[in-house]
Amino acid sequence: MFELRRLRLLHELALRGTLAAVAEALSYSPSTISQQLALLEKEAGVALLAPDGRRVRLTEHGRVLAAHAARALDLDEQARGELESLAPGLAPVRVAVMQTATLALLPAALGLLTDRAPGLRVELVQLPPEEGLFELTARGVDLVIAEQYPGHTRAHVGGLEREVLGTDPIRLAVPPADAAGSLHELRERAWAMEPAGTAARQWAVQQCRAAGFEPDVRFELADLTAHASLVAAGQAVAVLPDLLWAGTPAPVRLLDLPGRPAREVFLAQRTASRGRAGIAEVRRALRDAFAVTRSDPGP
Repeated sequence: MFELRRLRLLHELALRGTLAAVAEALSYSPSTISQQLALLEKEAGVALLAPDGRRVRLTEHGRVLAAHAARALDLDEQARGELESLAPGLAPVRVAVMQTATLALLPAALGLLTDRAPGLRVELVQLPPEEGLFELTARGVDLVIAEQYPGHTRAHVGGLEREVLGTDPIRLAVPPADAAGSLHELRERAWAMEPAGTAARQWAVQQCRAAGFEPDVRFELADLTAHASLVAAGQAVAVLPDLLWAGTPAPVRLLDLPGRPAREVFLAQRTASRGRAGIAEVRRALRDAFAVTRSDPGP
């Protein structure tokens, strides 16, 4: 009989690639991870790991058992969901949120949950959508608030399901006294953008290229409030989503981009957690909070 906690370690190793990454994610020491995987090998009766330079890799037996481990973890989560629906009290829900959701949605959603499910513990971690969706697969979080930009759809991963909350307009942000009226007029300006490799950065660069220029990205920052501050101070221009303002007056001048694009904001969770009542409550609160932001006239 396999021990489920050890199966999870094998599943984590298959996802994260190194013992050090597994140890960091689960707050264990690498030696503890190695010891537990050695015990799992004894339970399996076959070699699950093989040396690969200074690291280890999964053997063919290890890959097979890791796939079974993922299914076992799904069944465990489904069972817990059914028990939760029958018993009083709700299990904690850990949510990965992108920055604009933290600013615009979480205060209202947590207020709703205080009234609707006062005993529910909600834990938040701010992560870019790319990392949040990975942690969802790895069971580091239970729910993710993420986005995808027009023409930059995110891969649909098996075992995960999505619910679209709605769309969020993306507009050009320029300093308050700036006379520019179009994206093309900003070809010589300094830009603030998110880090390279993110969907937001790729999309913003493509907008500039479509307007006939390569942006001069002088400020590469993940914090969108820093983008707004730089723009307000006259030091940069940027493309920013409306959720950043959360219904408050924007400290910058906002211009529509060609075609008035909008990103899609969505929730994602594991299909196996569908029966968890706590997750359903959090989703409902976020849905209602998003609807309030859309009914606000905004900046």
